[in-house]
Amino acid sequence: MAIITISRGSYSKGKEVAEKICRKLGYRCLSREVILDASDTYHVPEIKMEKAIHDAPSILERLGRSRNAYVAYYQSALTREVLQDNIVYHGLAGHLLLKGVPHVLKVRIIADLSDRVRSEMAREGVGEKEARSLILKDDQERRKWTQSLYGADPWDSSLYDLIIHIKKFNVEDAVDFICRAAQLKQFQSGSGSRQKLEDLALASQVKAALVEQHNDLMVGCDFGNVVVYTGIKDRSSHKLEKRAKALVHEIKGINNIEVHAEVPAPPDAI
Repeated sequence: MAIITISRGSYSKGKEVAEKICRKLGYRCLSREVILDASDTYHVPEIKMEKAIHDAPSILERLGRSRNAYVAYYQSALTREVLQDNIVYHGLAGHLLLKGVPHVLKVRIIADLSDRVRSEMAREGVGEKEARSLILKDDQERRKWTQSLYGADPWDSSLYDLIIHIKKFNVEDAVDFICRAAQLKQFQSGSGSRQKLEDLALASQVKAALVEQHNDLMVGCDFGNVVVYTGIKDRSSHKLEKRAKALVHEIKGINNIEVHAEVPAPPDAI
């Protein structure tokens, strides 16, 4: 009973690895489905949601909402999906969007640039120079996106439990390593780990419900007790508190909800 997140660049074989893990373990594969769920739940056109999660940070400001709103919608959709456990997620920033959940196995798949270029050339029918340029641009946008939102570099090895280089190790080797790791005791969803995931999912739903009204908020949750943190105490914070209180009747699982203005958010808040 684990959740596996696979971080990957384009043409790094990460998607293939994820799909083979799912077949071997009987897990569910998750990637684009999160975009569709977020788009449907929060009434955001699919194309805007997709651009928000894949394009450079500057693009987000031209889509009609703040980048925080798009990410909040996406995180809410993702956490709802993974509540079932037995999931392999190979979309963007899963290792960061599911932070603090002990039974998440965080994997990074890498491959040599030359191998990735050859794959791009074969698939898109372009020359070597263009293929290299496209891959480097995609890598740069993914890196900027993560750095701008989380202050983290997706190439930082400390963010992952396992990094596999597809070179001497092939796809089947990677699948085998990851499946073995996923069955270790530390990646099984005990009651404490399960509670962490449920609290994260609840905090994500609350943030998604409030973020358009108050863009700079952070949300924490502990055993269903939700705290909304905002840096400004003014008229808008009182409106935020009123809206937050109403969520008790709209979102299942909230035991209590409070708004703390001018109080620093703890590290585990989202």
